[in-house]
Amino acid sequence: MNYKNLVAFLKELQKNNNKEWMDANRKWYTEVRNDFIGWLDQLNAQLAEIDDEYYDTPGKKGINRINNNLMFHPNKPIYKDHFGAGLDKRPNTGDFYIEIGIERSIFAGGLWRPDPKRLRSIRDAIDYDGEKLKEILAKKSFKKLFGTLYADAKLIKAPKGYRNDHLHIDLLRNKTFAVATEFSTNEVYKDDFDKKVISAYREMLPFRRYLNKAVTV
Repeated sequence: MNYKNLVAFLKELQKNNNKEWMDANRKWYTEVRNDFIGWLDQLNAQLAEIDDEYYDTPGKKGINRINNNLMFHPNKPIYKDHFGAGLDKRPNTGDFYIEIGIERSIFAGGLWRPDPKRLRSIRDAIDYDGEKLKEILAKKSFKKLFGTLYADAKLIKAPKGYRNDHLHIDLLRNKTFAVATEFSTNEVYKDDFDKKVISAYREMLPFRRYLNKAVTV
């Protein structure tokens, strides 16, 4: 993929974040978008080879809209400052998210503020074998890449049905179960970037499998 062309487009879009500019540069946008989709298709094939449970997600299904949702975020600009996509996107589970932006890019995965039913399923799993999740989160290479769980609001007390002295109360109080790693967009231009994507997917896989098993079984 021509990463530099993608970032150049995003920079110009943020300088001219309006429909008139986008309409005038629709050809450029289509070129960049199709290039991004083609790259996602390549990743989709590569990830399917290394994960026997991988959910086929072609680029056109994985890519996110470049428009911000102004209904819920009316103060945001019309267009995003990045191209984003979710791969291994099995319905109702946590996908593998990739974002290529102007100043930063992101690998992420898990479940952001899941609905009450799925949140209860995750907490039930933690109640049953939370030590497995803790082992995943404590792995040295995992911590080096992702740190800890994504910082988000937590319950002050134990969730309903659990004791405050529960062995895994630190996990049970979470409302979001996701991890992410950020890197400068300059990293995207390096020859080994695609290898980093694959490596991040592998490293995150046990974490995502734990959560996805919890919400589907």
